[in-house]
Amino acid sequence: MVGERRAGVLFHPVSLPGSYGIGDLGGEAYRFIDFLERAGITLWQVLPLGPTGYGESPYQCLSTFAGNPLLISIDRLLEQGDLPARMVEHIPDFPICTVDYARVRSWKEPLLRHAAGRFLDSGNASRLEAFGEFCEEKASWLNDFALFATIKEFYDAKAEEEGVEDASWNVYWDKALALRDAEALEAFSAGHQREIEEHMVLQFFFYEQWRELKAYANERGISIIGDIPIFVSPDSSDIWAERHLFLTDEKAMPTHVAGVPPDYFSPTGQRWGNPLYDWDAMRKEGFSWWIHRIQAMLNVVDIIRIDHFRGFEAYWKIPVKEKTAVKGTWVKAPGKELFDAVIKRLGPIPILAEDLGVITPEVVGLRDRYAFPGMKVLQFAFEHDRDGNLTATNGFLPHTYDKNCVVYTGTHDNDTTLGWYRSINDTERDLVRRYLARPDDDIVWDLIRTAYASVAKYAIIPMQDFLVLNTDARMNLPSTIGGNWSWRMTPGVANDWVAGRARELAWLYGRLPRPKQPRPEE
Repeated sequence: MVGERRAGVLFHPVSLPGSYGIGDLGGEAYRFIDFLERAGITLWQVLPLGPTGYGESPYQCLSTFAGNPLLISIDRLLEQGDLPARMVEHIPDFPICTVDYARVRSWKEPLLRHAAGRFLDSGNASRLEAFGEFCEEKASWLNDFALFATIKEFYDAKAEEEGVEDASWNVYWDKALALRDAEALEAFSAGHQREIEEHMVLQFFFYEQWRELKAYANERGISIIGDIPIFVSPDSSDIWAERHLFLTDEKAMPTHVAGVPPDYFSPTGQRWGNPLYDWDAMRKEGFSWWIHRIQAMLNVVDIIRIDHFRGFEAYWKIPVKEKTAVKGTWVKAPGKELFDAVIKRLGPIPILAEDLGVITPEVVGLRDRYAFPGMKVLQFAFEHDRDGNLTATNGFLPHTYDKNCVVYTGTHDNDTTLGWYRSINDTERDLVRRYLARPDDDIVWDLIRTAYASVAKYAIIPMQDFLVLNTDARMNLPSTIGGNWSWRMTPGVANDWVAGRARELAWLYGRLPRPKQPRPEE
């Protein structure tokens, strides 16, 4: 169960401003934390922090354990001597308000590799020792990931030369490497040891910088909420290294994939394409993979949001040959066994359950068994019937909330609140105004106020809503590829006026942090 009433922001680090084309863990991230402190915001929710692949979606990472090298701060590398200043004398003219991932990668990745090589060749003794300790501590996933990333680079380059579109590990790689033949892996590793070590160094850089940033936030009373997608990417080191834990055939191809069934909005459902877990295999190993995953996440963040929580009660199983989700079936999942095992090993865990979608009493029962807070989204609250009547029992309306929940104006998959309000029909806009008892000249902040005023313990607002931005600042449009995950905040807009207005609401509705009490004298 969550603790005291708090205010939060939903904001992915790639959206931070800066000179290098993409947000990173450098100075702007620290200034953003300073802004949060002034605003009375004590929760910073980020999207998954892993290395992104096709489409740059943070929900389709190359590893569930690794960090995204694109978030490594160039300025911090310069300060620590890992990168010579001459290499950043000519910075490309990157766009200010969006991330051009192709341009960022072509410029930044060579710099990162140079920094990694320089560190290996001439890093100072204390950091090299820390690197060795890091490699030992993270060996359970780091060795496999670094090898996977190196093989992937090799075959991605080969595929580009040959004009091959799908270079996934189980489609395009040499079968001996794809199926992890020991001799083949040893031979490849021997010929690419330097590249493997460089990938390890990049992970060291990421974790070093993230640890310092998180400490800075925690010292100011700000907790980080991380995000765990329930499923892993099909093109990831996770399934490559632990294939026996997933539903695959002898050729390493998935036999079934994840998705959601048809509904009012999508007559064919959604076919996500993620491999499904072999829960029997997971059970035989005491759910150790999941225990390790959650433990690793809690070493990086303070609170975990689990995406598609309902999949722990039952999941939609689609035969891989099906092109849509229509012919899937619901299959029970061992959520109770899993969370019992996790809590037995790790103790109480701070989890927020993303319980949107097809939610049954069984899903609610699983969530409530562990007192995991569920999610409420104000943009879903004002649907109406054919006669224009508000459904007063709609669970997203604030008067229906209980305390143990998290309210958002919108999520990363929603339009911005301003964009949403402008897109809904006249009847729905009228219901919003009547429910709030306000005109719509300041509708976004009125909805923020409504979230803050609710009984929900946590009120989390996308940064785009604090800035009252329109649809062009939307982070993701589900079921589309291209143009997503690229919004960046304009420099200077997270100013004292915004902070002051947010702090006023936090003060009015009891969401400011409690003053620290002096230690009693002995």
